[in-house]
Amino acid sequence: MKKLILSIFVITLFISPALVMGQITVNTPIDGLYRDQGVINKPPIPLPSIRKADIMWSKRIWRVIDFRQKMNNVFYFPTVPHQNWKSFITIIMDALKQGKITAYDISNTGELLVPITYNEIIARQTDTIHKTLRRTYPPFNEYDTTIITGFDPTQVLQLRLKEDWYFDSKRSQMMVRIEAFCPVMLKEHNGQQVSVPLFWVSYADARKVLAHYLAFNPYNSAMRLSYDDIFIKRLFSSYIYKEQNIFDRRISDYATGANAIRESNRIKNQMFDFYQYLWQY
Repeated sequence: MKKLILSIFVITLFISPALVMGQITVNTPIDGLYRDQGVINKPPIPLPSIRKADIMWSKRIWRVIDFRQKMNNVFYFPTVPHQNWKSFITIIMDALKQGKITAYDISNTGELLVPITYNEIIARQTDTIHKTLRRTYPPFNEYDTTIITGFDPTQVLQLRLKEDWYFDSKRSQMMVRIEAFCPVMLKEHNGQQVSVPLFWVSYADARKVLAHYLAFNPYNSAMRLSYDDIFIKRLFSSYIYKEQNIFDRRISDYATGANAIRESNRIKNQMFDFYQYLWQY
């Protein structure tokens, strides 16, 4: 009996390394020039320090990044994660699910006041529809059915940004600081497309997550750009939909169509002209 136990022990001792070596040999091959985990281990780009005494002028601006514009496709694709590439909304939702960032409920004032959980966000976007259908083949009877539609990340087609533009007298520069962002779904309602804002996230809170995930670079795959780099370097196209005003109204509240576009450009040019008029040549 002792010899049998000793034999089993010796066999196990020699077989175990072989199994481990077998596991190593069946690893998936490298699909590319090197093994890429899809994340980069670097801290977010440091933001310049701000002193209240150095702020000569400031204005809060709200703008929209439309993922359907060619320059902004990097936020929308890929719709299905592959080769370690993920869309912007997939990264944000995964971070919310893992508790890495905090989401805040939509409020009339646009402030980050009431935290909201990942499950609450998913539950709000889950619709249950009860329908009565009729069979088109014998027997021609009616039956009730329930259609449940869940959260569809491909419907997130816009991103709202809340920014503070300011003139720093210490650096003699017009600068911008992103304060928060809000993913927006576009849904069909009564034959019209309506915007459904999901939640607000503090940009400062999300920077560590955004700095670790790679965004697609259409010009050079070897140049590793994170989503934080895209925001800091302003590598996106957008338009202004609201400026800080006494009535707290959006451009759409008093202008539509081409007039809304002209009003958005007027606000942008007004800030640019203010910066130019500070200098004398």
